[in-house]
Amino acid sequence: MPLRWTGMSTVKCSSLPPLFNFSSRLEGQFHENRVFSTLKPKPPVDTAEIRTLNKKITQLIRSGRLEDAREFFDKLSQRNTVTWNSMLSGYVQRREIAKARKLFDEMPERDVVSWNLMLSGYVSCRGRRHVEEGRYLFNKMLERDFVSWNTMISGYAKNGRMDEALKLFDELFKRMPKRDAASLSALVSGLIQNDELDEAADLLIQYGKRGDRKEDLIHAYNTLIAGYGQKGRVEDARRLFDQIPVHRGKGSEGDLRFRRNVVSWNSMIMSYVKAGDMVSARNLFDLMEDRDTFSWNTMISGYVHVLDMEEAIKLFSEMPNPDSLSWNSIISGFTQAGDMEYARNFFERMPQKNRVSWNSIIAGCEKNADYKGGIELFLKMRKRRRETRPPHSVLAS
Repeated sequence: MPLRWTGMSTVKCSSLPPLFNFSSRLEGQFHENRVFSTLKPKPPVDTAEIRTLNKKITQLIRSGRLEDAREFFDKLSQRNTVTWNSMLSGYVQRREIAKARKLFDEMPERDVVSWNLMLSGYVSCRGRRHVEEGRYLFNKMLERDFVSWNTMISGYAKNGRMDEALKLFDELFKRMPKRDAASLSALVSGLIQNDELDEAADLLIQYGKRGDRKEDLIHAYNTLIAGYGQKGRVEDARRLFDQIPVHRGKGSEGDLRFRRNVVSWNSMIMSYVKAGDMVSARNLFDLMEDRDTFSWNTMISGYVHVLDMEEAIKLFSEMPNPDSLSWNSIISGFTQAGDMEYARNFFERMPQKNRVSWNSIIAGCEKNADYKGGIELFLKMRKRRRETRPPHSVLAS
């Protein structure tokens, strides 16, 4: 029979009992990815009704009412696998892994989503025993999808166990004829988290040069470029950016291409901006054929950071559709530069003001000793009742 517990209170990741007491080995308990359910004939299932009930459980969980969701779940006379998975997902999201496992063991039928939820729950609880239990379940799965593999690989990586992550990654690439680029991205992210950026670069170059690799690897490249930028290794980031290959297939699979996208450019520009190299950032920005809002805002915020408001305003005026971040960056820049006239001008022209807008202009008044103007703006904000009350630190003087 499946594992059952009695007298179990809410147990979270940090307070689980020892691994082998917590979940006894399931040898012989699972058959064909499910456990045997009762032999009584099942009543007819109203699919539409169950779908409605499942939505109710999901809504309760999303609103943070997990206990209410469980009470509602327990009262249901009809459930399907989605019903069980919805409840299981709620426990996993709250990291109540003991309750999740108890529910998992009680499921009359499981699908790959059920198993993946438990894998995700275990690997998100940091600690060797949790990852080992996740790996045990992974090994028991008769059917795995890419989510299963990626969850386990990223679980090892996030826990600093890169040797096991690499071994599992190699096993995946041996077993699966159609490979998923997300697996490589998960491994690269893990290497970055463990400060093994050069190893991640070697791995990317190795797989990127293989013409038979059909998966889109650009996400992994972009992740590593951003990783180099975070570490201040701008030259390494640019070298990787320049090495991104271009694969052009033929025939029916000719649309599976691997080349730079807007995120690649944005990641490299952001690396330059973080390093304060606005000249190189602008040169790259000017070479972009397709820019998005993030591209423009990155450059504008970069100029604001170095207080080059002339270039910031020039780019802002050329930007197709400035958003709230664009406006707030300009307002913040002028307040930092001590030019409250321009700051107020842009603030008044801003189409839709948010909390950041009000806080920036009020804090700017305080910083530049315009206390009367700050109080007037604060009262104006309260009168409009469009934003929540700003923190006291905004008005501290």
